[in-house]
Amino acid sequence: MRLSPAPLRLSRSPALLALALPLAVALAFSDETLDKVSKSEGYCSRILRAQGTRREGYTEFSLRVEGDPDFYKPGTSYRVTLSAATPSYFRGFTLIALKENREGDKEEDHAGTFQIIDEEETQFMSNCPVAVTESTPRRRTRIQVFWIAPPAGTGCVILKASIVQKRIIYFQDEGSLTKKLCEQDSTFDGVTDKPILDCCACGTAKYRLTFYGNWSEKTHPKDYPRRANHWSAIIGGSHSKNYVLWEYGGYASEGVKQVAELGSPVKMEEEIRQQSDEVLTVIKAKAQWPAWQPLNVRAAPSAEFSVDRTRHLMSFLTMMGPSPDWNVGLSAEDLCTKDCGWVQKVVQDLIPWDAGTDSGVTYESPNKPTIPQEKIRPLTSLDHPQSPFYDPEGGSITQVARVVIERIARKGEQCNIVPDNVDDIVADLAPEEKDEDDTPETCIYSNWSPWSACSSSTCDKGKRMRQRMLKAQLDLSVPCPDTQDFQPCMGPGCSDEDGSTCTMSEWITWSPCSISCGMGMRSRERYVKQFPEDGSVCTLPTEETEKCTVNEECSPSSCLMTEWGEWDECSATCGMGMKKRHRMVKMSPADGSTCKAEMSQAEKCMMPECHTIPCLLSPWSEWSDCSVTCGKGMRTRQRMLKSLAELGDCNEELEQVEKCMLPECPIDCELTEWSQWSECNKSCGKGHMIRTRMIQMEPQFGGAPCPETVQRKKCRIRKCFRNQSIQKLRWREARESRRSEQLREESDGEQFPGCRMRPWTAWSECTKLCGGGIQERYMTVKKRFKSSQFTSCKDKKEIRACSVHPC
Repeated sequence: MRLSPAPLRLSRSPALLALALPLAVALAFSDETLDKVSKSEGYCSRILRAQGTRREGYTEFSLRVEGDPDFYKPGTSYRVTLSAATPSYFRGFTLIALKENREGDKEEDHAGTFQIIDEEETQFMSNCPVAVTESTPRRRTRIQVFWIAPPAGTGCVILKASIVQKRIIYFQDEGSLTKKLCEQDSTFDGVTDKPILDCCACGTAKYRLTFYGNWSEKTHPKDYPRRANHWSAIIGGSHSKNYVLWEYGGYASEGVKQVAELGSPVKMEEEIRQQSDEVLTVIKAKAQWPAWQPLNVRAAPSAEFSVDRTRHLMSFLTMMGPSPDWNVGLSAEDLCTKDCGWVQKVVQDLIPWDAGTDSGVTYESPNKPTIPQEKIRPLTSLDHPQSPFYDPEGGSITQVARVVIERIARKGEQCNIVPDNVDDIVADLAPEEKDEDDTPETCIYSNWSPWSACSSSTCDKGKRMRQRMLKAQLDLSVPCPDTQDFQPCMGPGCSDEDGSTCTMSEWITWSPCSISCGMGMRSRERYVKQFPEDGSVCTLPTEETEKCTVNEECSPSSCLMTEWGEWDECSATCGMGMKKRHRMVKMSPADGSTCKAEMSQAEKCMMPECHTIPCLLSPWSEWSDCSVTCGKGMRTRQRMLKSLAELGDCNEELEQVEKCMLPECPIDCELTEWSQWSECNKSCGKGHMIRTRMIQMEPQFGGAPCPETVQRKKCRIRKCFRNQSIQKLRWREARESRRSEQLREESDGEQFPGCRMRPWTAWSECTKLCGGGIQERYMTVKKRFKSSQFTSCKDKKEIRACSVHPC
């Protein structure tokens, strides 16, 4: 018989030796086996060669990687959970990660690294530091660690676990305790690959999500924000595998960004509802201010949602506030089992993750957008020395919250072929399987108690139970069977063997009373779900009636009242207070008199002792308007101190501030000043001059558009002559006049006494090729005479039009 290997960790402590001694018998280590192991090999190779008793066909233990991926992305963190199904448990375990087809006797055989989450539950093995084991041997049903995937090129990795329960060793190379992950193809780099199997379950299931915040000054003292600490409103949904709300290695959508930075779920809910075909239920729960309070003061927020065969995943997130962009949540949690059923319960401890949109490193860091945006990733204790989670030794981050997802109902016909809870198991038991008593002689019990009443009052299958007590266990090595026994049953008058039996539905709710005052009748109905197989008539009743009384003391002056409403909140936040409830008149007295029935009730209520809450505060006011009309701003809210001074100093905050975001502010077009007018483009007759200006800023976000950038106006120098010879003469005279004027300008020492000017520079290139541009030239002062008294001795500039033809 081939025995599979199972890890075992021995310790010299008394508690561990007590466990190790019986385990040593079960493992049956032999000196010969140990001698075969080379002395040069480490303890890792020895635990992989350990021999022991094995048990076939178990399903109560499982090793799971969050999201059930088939591939890993190099360097990415994955949450690994080792769990036992109720009522099973385990005392010890070992968890390793090996490269495929490696024995584990060399350091290079191991792949990736583990990261401890809870040091009270898990630790690294002292003689095999790549493996994780229990911190102390005790009963447990679940442990979690992080596994950081190895670098690229490693290939497939096998995660293996072994379980120690009593004297039975469950081996790491068997199915449910082994998980194979292969390296993700680089072409899919950017988003964590999480292949999700199609769901084969039938009907629908309803779940309740309950969020337990554990982020407080006691659990996370470093830089804890005493002001404004809170969890934002929970937002999420049950959805199909075709829609992703958020995921590690992916990029945050605008909705995720607004939750992460502002705590606002509005955009996220809008994004979810836009995926109506892929989403079954939108999950919403209220925000928590402050982040933590005892459960006897404030109930944990919860929300209910449904799943079906196509939309069997659930995701949610909530912001940890204040923070740059830190959140907690679940991504694509699959509630469909491989056995075509619905998961009964999910319990998950949560650590914060970074949305990749803000680069702040402390709770109250100023806004610092991450450009370009980074991928979503879990926070670690080595991110930054100023981080509130920083640990120079790289320890695990203490969980900040826990979420519990529990199935509360199933609807429609279910098709799971493997029972997934006690009720299903009992319903599938055959009576003859329980006839044989396999109780060991070494177990001494009391007599069985009588059978309990059947849990079903109809002809649907139910269960009944009997119990006995274990008085003595003569041989501790032989386990004693359970002390409870179950048997399938049906309601009175029903029998599996009776072909004339008809199956009935549950009774429908009672109808309203037939009268509104005094004695009346009410009824309820049920229907036949399955008629007798022998074709006989179903004789079971389908309707019941009974008497009912409404307002026994009926008289013309009596009035009909509604049911009492819910109790109001206690008037005190600590110590003794009062609470009230109200009801309304449903029907006034027939004689027209005033209704004398009691409209409200009051009773005392007790809150925690006042010394634990030294101040009484009014409720928070509504949030103020955003401090800006566009862009990013701030908004505030206040509350008043109501307690008396003798109750002590009040350190509670009276004002809270949070970010708010409105649409971007409009930016108007900006222009330079107008240039000077150019010269006339004609030497005679009608022409035009132009001037231009340049655009400095284009309009944005709906700002004012840019006005004209070129202006023209008419100019007329003199009338042109039709006789060409006369016209040429005029041109020649004009040319000579301009030349003589230029000569005068070049000798400006005479024109401008006190300074001598340099000649005009050449004209600059035209600013445009067509459509009207400008040219410039300059004359600068060459020398100023000391005796000069004139202030007109300045540099000069001329502008003229050019390229005036249309484009």
